[in-house]
Amino acid sequence: MQITKNVYATHIEEDPGSFGAMHPGGTHIYFVGDPNDHMVVVDSGEPYRAWTKQILDFHVELGKPRISAILITHGHGDHIGGLDRLQEEFGCVVRCHPKLEPALTHRLGQGNVVKLRSRESVATGGGVNLRAYFTPGHEVDHVAYYMAAEKVVFSGDTILGNSSSSVRNLKQYMNSLKILAGLKPDILCPGHGQIIKDGTARVYGYIRHRTEREDQVLAALASGVGSVDGIVTAVYPRNLRRNLRGAAARNVRTHLAKLTEEGRVTESQATYTVARG
Repeated sequence: MQITKNVYATHIEEDPGSFGAMHPGGTHIYFVGDPNDHMVVVDSGEPYRAWTKQILDFHVELGKPRISAILITHGHGDHIGGLDRLQEEFGCVVRCHPKLEPALTHRLGQGNVVKLRSRESVATGGGVNLRAYFTPGHEVDHVAYYMAAEKVVFSGDTILGNSSSSVRNLKQYMNSLKILAGLKPDILCPGHGQIIKDGTARVYGYIRHRTEREDQVLAALASGVGSVDGIVTAVYPRNLRRNLRGAAARNVRTHLAKLTEEGRVTESQATYTVARG
């Protein structure tokens, strides 16, 4: 599938009845650059051999261009699975956030992994570059990549195509969303879900969603709900699927951690109340 002149993707379906429930709309692996020159690959997906085969088959469909690098958005297993097989097949370097480099070097061997610098420009072929933006929040080692030539952001798991993202550190995450908003992308290419054509509007939509969720958490606390489970029940839909409830609870905890850090709520053991004064 060709998305823009220099962006191609292979879409991998996932079972919505199992782990695929966390990735509505499946997963995209991107090939960026000029197939007649050289390209880079963004992420490597799950470790399943069938996934690796689909990626390699798509590489053949593109005419087997030289792959100059595999760019990693972050170190979660569904983004670096099969990385050893792809790196060996392509004979290329892997680029990633400095905090992820030691783990990937241990996996792939010395000399095969090179740290990215913040806002470093990486050539992708055909005279097109991707700029690396450190975007922690979903994970501490998260990187988004921006192609200014076509106003495309490869957002990894910071922004998804068909759902909201889970967040490890909400304060960092909100700052990262502001960075992406400042790029004013036309197109977002997420790790999971559909390609987003109204990129900038979607980023601002994510910011509004998190702000509204924070207000809902505060309202639940003000009403006397003090447990994470109680807040999930208060702010999420009644028909929330059981296999998504754990993710909802984690998101609530990130909101509580941010509010606590900002001094807007106080914590007493495992319960929270609205800060007074």
